[in-house]
Amino acid sequence: MRFAFYTLGCKTNQYETQAMERLLTQMGHEIGHFDEGCDAYIINTCSVTAVADKKNRAIIRRCRKTNPDAIIGVCGCYSQHAADAVAQLGVDVIGGSGQRQEFIDNLLSALQERTKKANVDNALRRREFEVLPAGGLQERTRAMLKVQDGCVNFCSYCIIPYTRGPVRSAPLELIVEQAKELKEAGYKEIIVTGIEIASWGVDLAGKPPMADMVAAICEAVPDVRIRLGSLEPRVITEEFCLKMKSYVNLCPQFHLSMQSGCDTVLARMKRKYDTARYYESVRLLKEHFPHCAVTTDMIVAFPGETEEEFKESLAFIRKCGFADMHIFPYSRRPGTPADKMSGQHDNATKEERSRAAITVAAQMSENYRKSLIGTQQAVLFEEEEGGFFTGHAPNYVKIYAKGENLHNQVRNVTVTALHADGVLGKIDG
Repeated sequence: MRFAFYTLGCKTNQYETQAMERLLTQMGHEIGHFDEGCDAYIINTCSVTAVADKKNRAIIRRCRKTNPDAIIGVCGCYSQHAADAVAQLGVDVIGGSGQRQEFIDNLLSALQERTKKANVDNALRRREFEVLPAGGLQERTRAMLKVQDGCVNFCSYCIIPYTRGPVRSAPLELIVEQAKELKEAGYKEIIVTGIEIASWGVDLAGKPPMADMVAAICEAVPDVRIRLGSLEPRVITEEFCLKMKSYVNLCPQFHLSMQSGCDTVLARMKRKYDTARYYESVRLLKEHFPHCAVTTDMIVAFPGETEEEFKESLAFIRKCGFADMHIFPYSRRPGTPADKMSGQHDNATKEERSRAAITVAAQMSENYRKSLIGTQQAVLFEEEEGGFFTGHAPNYVKIYAKGENLHNQVRNVTVTALHADGVLGKIDG
């Protein structure tokens, strides 16, 4: 049988799609492209915003219209909390954000029996980490390693704790074993991912800190680059930095969740820090990892955000000097406290504030990339693009360089100029 996947949302979703690809290929099935003829199509959904839900529905409708006789399976966060809405779109197999092996088994049964199947559990009752195979199809250069699932932060704008359930951490032995397997498979970089990796260990005996897990991975595969997924500011301490700086294979790029640079907005968002604590994390990282890239996310036009509060946020991101940012206009998410807050902004305000924040973020990104000119970067090359081979430096800046057959090679490159969304580089030697 031939299967094709379409993945929306976060790196954890991408990891889980790759795991399902591996489960199917291990059974002898083929993985095709979503825009070609296949026996079954799997859509792994996101539900972080109402906009994401709209995208989910559009992809499902398009897939059904284009492939009227194929089996269509939908899993992920959207189907976890809106299974009935998914069923109305003509889907054959419905799963949630867990039980991936069972979802695959249901797909195979539906293909044989031509019957509809649905199995969505109660995410809030989950207590065990779901073990899935790490890695994906071999043409990829970087692999994701999922170390935890779930979140209990309950930020006022977010539905993910309800669709993913409480924190479940992968045992350290499993993490190390899978990291070694990825190295043996030929991957040159591992991205440590999860729904909220800063919470890894809180449900394990002795509550080991996240730093212990990262250190174990770095030590297990010392010649593989280790890149951390999104971090909460609270885990960035003097102790964390002193421990992590000794690992040369830890990529000096740190994505610190921010969402707002204004304390009153952070309080309404129910974030677990204020700007002073956040800035201390930025300061520590830049002190202990010179020239590192600190990146972040920012939500603009949150309910009740005044013009003065927005200006505070802009001033704060300038102070932090981020290497890169993702800017999101607030999107209402039914089922969350923020959806019912007063002071909802119109689209014009959201667009205006998005443009202003993107302008500041773009200037900071340019400043950071300019600071790299003349430096040498070890680049993991991935693919050809516009007459160049492209890859990423340890700080995750995109490098464009002339060369042939560089896929999955790490080469030293001297940065020469800005280019597109990254920099130009000349391969040394």
